Amino acid sequence: MRFIFLLFIIVPIIEITLLINVGQAIGAWNTVGLVLLSAFIGVNMLRYQGFATLRRAQGRMATGEMPGREMVEGIVLAVGGALLLTPGFVTDVIGFLCLIPFTRQRFADLVMSKVTLINPTQGFHHHAGPGNFHHADPRDSSTLNKGDVIDGEYRRED
Repeated sequence: MRFIFLLFIIVPIIEITLLINVGQAIGAWNTVGLVLLSAFIGVNMLRYQGFATLRRAQGRMATGEMPGREMVEGIVLAVGGALLLTPGFVTDVIGFLCLIPFTRQRFADLVMSKVTLINPTQGFHHHAGPGNFHHADPRDSSTLNKGDVIDGEYRRED
């Protein structure tokens, strides 16, 4: 919690300092134009990457698979889009990293290593590494460890 609080204090200070320095170097209106241009490019990238992720998720659902990775990538895309709409260069860089497929997949791997995904229609899916899921039947108590969560809930495993 302290980390998030510090983040909300430190990032705006860095952004304001950077915007002032860039504004002094290239001019205020050029800086505003650069911020708007990055937002415009980011929104278009977000749209393209979002539709591509949605198509992959629909393809996995059509084959009866849980689109866990695609759901997590969708969250990373949403965070990236929000960061791109936030004025500033640091948030734009992080936002663009969320939109680039290679780095987005690394962010998704990081998130997936911290959570357990559950498909209520097919049972318990425990994350065992990037992109790997093991299936267990929730009706068979021998396949579940005591304390596991079922029916669409999740829990963090640190």
